Amino acid sequence: MMLYRPVGVKELELIAAFGFRGFPPRLSWQPIFYPVLNREYAISIARDWNTKDTTSGWAGFVTEFELEDDHASRFQVHQVGAAMHRELWVPAEELAEFNHHIIGRIPIVAAYFGEGFTGQVDPSSGLPASVAEVCVESASPADPPSD
Repeated sequence: MMLYRPVGVKELELIAAFGFRGFPPRLSWQPIFYPVLNREYAISIARDWNTKDTTSGWAGFVTEFELEDDHASRFQVHQVGAAMHRELWVPAEELAEFNHHIIGRIPIVAAYFGEGFTGQVDPSSGLPASVAEVCVESASPADPPSD
């Protein structure tokens, strides 16, 4: 199953720290991990929400990854708005196991920066400098963002 995860700067740095092979544990107040089922929904969150949010570092990124179908079928899909607003709900305590069923690496397929973003963007990758350094060290697993 192809899934997408819109993230802010800090979560992107943590994904990079995992070698682009998994997602970081949820925080104590986050009971679920919810990747989304379509790219358009992920883009709208990254572009329209994360770029306006201080917690996201005023930036939004869309990651894309494939999850083994058998493992994906263990989790419920929830529609949380319009037809395109579909998410796979993974209990936080199952995220480590979920990560083991990701196929390959997790590329970054889109990047958006809001007016409040104060970090440095690497000109060759279009990513925050802190993440671009990790991409180079790990043989550049992230595709250059398309947006």
